[in-house]
Amino acid sequence: MADTPEPGDRKPGDKADPGTPGTGENLCPACAGTGRIRGEPCPDCAGTGTVTEPIGGA
Repeated sequence: MADTPEPGDRKPGDKADPGTPGTGENLCPACAGTGRIRGEPCPDCAGTGTVTEPIGGA
């Protein structure tokens, strides 16, 4: 896993910039949190296994 992302370090699968109020990390739906698809880094989460999404109806 990577260190805490800086604002603007958005991955393709993120629905908001990291650190945006009302968001949090969730398992990447494309790779189920493994960070890999067919042995390659997942393009949605950049191999981290997580994406940033709104929480609590935000």
